[in-house]
Amino acid sequence: MTALPAAALSNGFFDLPSEMVAGASREAVVLVDARQCIVAINAAAARMFGHAQPDLLGRPLSCLIPDGLRDVHDQHVQHFTAAQQAERAPLHGEALQGLRADGQVFPVEVVVSRLELVLDGQRHTCFMAMMCDLSTQHGLRSEVAMLSERVRTVLDLTPVAIWIVDDEQLVYANRAAVHLFGVSDRAQLIGRSIYTLLHASGHVPLRSHLQSARPVKSATPAVVSGTLLRPDGQTREVDIATSALPDHGQTVLQMVIIDVTESQRQAREQSLHRVELRRLAASVVEAREEERRRIARELHDELGQRLTAMKMELFGLRAETPGPGGNGRITSMLEMVDSTVAALRRIAADLRPLMLDDLGLNAAIEWLARDAARRMDMEVTVQLGTEDPPLGPGADIALYRMVQEALTNVARHANATDVRIELRQSADELILTVRDNGHGFPDRSMRQDGRYGLLGMRERAIMLGGQLDLDNPPGGGARITVHLPLKQTRKKETP
Repeated sequence: MTALPAAALSNGFFDLPSEMVAGASREAVVLVDARQCIVAINAAAARMFGHAQPDLLGRPLSCLIPDGLRDVHDQHVQHFTAAQQAERAPLHGEALQGLRADGQVFPVEVVVSRLELVLDGQRHTCFMAMMCDLSTQHGLRSEVAMLSERVRTVLDLTPVAIWIVDDEQLVYANRAAVHLFGVSDRAQLIGRSIYTLLHASGHVPLRSHLQSARPVKSATPAVVSGTLLRPDGQTREVDIATSALPDHGQTVLQMVIIDVTESQRQAREQSLHRVELRRLAASVVEAREEERRRIARELHDELGQRLTAMKMELFGLRAETPGPGGNGRITSMLEMVDSTVAALRRIAADLRPLMLDDLGLNAAIEWLARDAARRMDMEVTVQLGTEDPPLGPGADIALYRMVQEALTNVARHANATDVRIELRQSADELILTVRDNGHGFPDRSMRQDGRYGLLGMRERAIMLGGQLDLDNPPGGGARITVHLPLKQTRKKETP
């Protein structure tokens, strides 16, 4: 093995294969002889190290290596030479660093190749190093590591439990997830199957849920409910929102676990309270209707009979009293008694229509329609069945009150001239419809101040297991429709 002659060094001339020349323009290339002296260097390498190309020719390669790493470099050279390899795989790491002209140390990646050059008939062994400056890559890696740590910190500080699963096994859990599961360390969760953390009743919907989340189909994560199993034996009701993580393959999913135990408990309590309030309201309404019925009956039976007796006495008195003066006063008193009886009947009917008990629902609705038409100066048409629907005493008065309130609502707000009341019966429900030709319902009619009558109608319908619908049908006007299931309102059959 001989060194290249001085003439080759001074000219920087050597024979390179054409593919090396092409690559030399893009990558940093340094050629050294057996003594590790630089015999050629391309422009890219000179720029990398901050030197002029002529200044490096003939100088030892060690001038481009930091002092503390030169011994390590010599060991690499000895090992490569002894191994008789034609090329060595890329080398990088802390031990491979370059030294710029300004003294700056920077990381490099090096691929070393052995070359046999012939010059003036003599064979010379050289080594070509193709180098890459890793400063930018290291900076990017540091930045990525910093961003990763920042994201991890943000996830850890998030008050909502978050998992990341790969092939249905946990690979990450934030602090909130650790707290939710009641474990002391996230290591107790990492590596576990998500199905070991949830009750078996939720496995099938969760498995289907995970399949729908791969690949990404929607920007909005789907949500599935389940029961979480804690090591202490407690359970927590949770909602799980799953979404695929972009650029992480088909098996990596993010799962956000929301503890809904308390909200579900509150919802159950609120539902129970609503049921209790409706039962209380129903009992109050029932008691009020019973009190109205009693007062109406007493007014009709007691006070009505007394007024009738008074009228008969006045008739007798008029017959016994001679002269026009006395008869005129008695006649005035008889007229006063008649008007009192009429007012009494009206008050009793408002309290409780006695014909509802005596003649049935259809007759009561027909009387109500005639009275409304007379008092409100509008046309009221009634279409009822030939027989009264099979309702209990609580249901028939509720239905009567709904018709009464519907007519009152029309008179107050609809500015209508025509109203149609229809009561029809199907196999399993009773349908009441009240329609007018007024200006229709405004938006949110139920919630407007002063519209408590509609709310009362809805509550009565709910108490009977039915529902109330409001709409403005084609052709104008407003329509109130009440659906009552007959199985809830039917009279109990006697054995």
